[in-house]
This record gives sequence, structure tokens and C-alpha cells, in this order.
Amino acid sequence: MSNASRARTSAVALVGAAITGLIAFTLILGGAVLLWANSHYKDSSGYVSTGNERFASSGYAITSDKLEVGGSPGRLLGSDRYGTIRLTAAPRGGKPLFVGVARTSDVDAYLRDSAYSRVTNLEFTPFSATYSSRLGSRAPGPPAAQDIWVAQGSRSLTWDVESGGWSVVVMNRDGSRGVTAGVGAGAKVPYLSTLGFVALGLGIAFIVATAMLTLYGTRPPARKLAYA
Repeated sequence: MSNASRARTSAVALVGAAITGLIAFTLILGGAVLLWANSHYKDSSGYVSTGNERFASSGYAITSDKLEVGGSPGRLLGSDRYGTIRLTAAPRGGKPLFVGVARTSDVDAYLRDSAYSRVTNLEFTPFSATYSSRLGSRAPGPPAAQDIWVAQGSRSLTWDVESGGWSVVVMNRDGSRGVTAGVGAGAKVPYLSTLGFVALGLGIAFIVATAMLTLYGTRPPARKLAYA
């Protein structure tokens, strides 16, 4: 191999080493974060949970933005098993609460022409919620009387996540205006620790590839033997 070809091959190998090194760093960091979260943030029931945060609306309901699960670019999880979600809601306005999960299309139909707030963005450090307000004058009626819910409760619920488009709804139990609640969420995600170990294993494999490419790219050129 000529010196020019050798130099080009070495350069390609070193570029490849840089790329595989970056991938290795990302995988190892991601795996470490998953394993750390799995060991530090799980409660006694196996849920990775948030704290209770204050949500409020002057309308009849507070809803989440649409949660797409499975089979789409915005999916929450990409396997046949999506895990379990636990929601808690503590009244902070003196009225008993209702919390439920239903298909977004059913929630939209139930709250049509009613005033409510949809949470469009959340920040956790520090906590803040951004709402999109929907105007209306129709009272939607008590939520528990509706047959749209796949999971519901007064202070908490658990939901085995299914494929589809879903919304979480928090309301006063009597369906009246002015909703104030401390809401917390937890998720029991299957294979969280397994995903962490897989990411670490792949990261180690990419470290080995990085080392091999680096050695190849920095090896000295072969000496030519001179014959008398």
C-alpha cells in the first residue's frame, strides 16, 4: 500500500474511532442513567414517580395533551408491553376530585363547548405548567356518570397502558368549575433495568471497536526491506 493510501486509510479509521467513541459514551451514559433511576427513584410498589405538583383551572377540567401510545412517531413506548401508570390527585380547592383516563376523542366530545384547560408543556426544575385554554359555557356534567373511562378514581388510579391516543382528565367530582389539585404520576416500566444493562453492553462493544480503530489508524507504516 502506498504512503498516500495508507494515510487515507488511517484518517478514515480515526474518524470512525471518533464516531464509535461518541456512540459508546452516549450508550454508557444512557445505561447508567437508566440503572440509577431504576434503583433510586422506584418506590416500594416498583413505580418511578414524580412529586405532587399544583395544577389549576378556572374551567370545568384539566386535561393532558394527547398521549400517543404505540404505532406512531410520538409513541410513549415501542413494544407490546407498555407498562403501568399510576396517577394521584389531592384536592387543594376544598372540593372532592375525579381523575380519569379516556381516549382523547371521547374526552373532546365530553368537554365540547365547555371551558377547560389543556396542559401543553411541563417544566420540572423548577416546576411550571403551560396551559391552553378552551372557552365554552356548557356544563359537561359529573365525570363519573360518563362511560368513557378506561381507568378512574377519586384520589388515585392505576392504568395498564394500551395502544391508542389518550388523555388524562382531572375534574371536581360534581363537575363544577374551578379545579385545583396536586397531581403526581408514576410509571412501572417493564425491562427498565434490562434496557440499562443492554445499553451498557453495547457501549462496551463500541469501546472495543473504538480501541481497534484507533490502533489501526495510529499504527506506524510498515518498513520496506532493502535487499543488497
